[in-house]
Amino acid sequence: MALSRRKFTSEFKLSAIEQIESGKSLARVARELELHENVLRRWKHEIQQQPGKAFVGNGNTRSMNREAELERKIGQMTLEIDFLKKALQRVEEQRLLENAGGGRRSTRRSKKK
Repeated sequence: MALSRRKFTSEFKLSAIEQIESGKSLARVARELELHENVLRRWKHEIQQQPGKAFVGNGNTRSMNREAELERKIGQMTLEIDFLKKALQRVEEQRLLENAGGGRRSTRRSKKK
């Protein structure tokens, strides 16, 4: 499975830069937005070098990627729940079979003389 490159809208990039310029640390903004610090540095440099030409075009929004990720997680969790339900059912059936025999069974021992 090939990893696809994430793309962000110009609004997202500008918002990230505004957070940095408002006083938040670069590391904190990077953590909150799940980005590498170097990406934020590059965006900041782009906007400083060419404010009018920076971030032209439309990228994929992060929410679309997030929705796909959440759908995958839901599918995975559904499979895990189904597996655990079946395992619990097997354990319960085994417990019922053991109890149906009247409890613990004793083994016969030969009497010592």
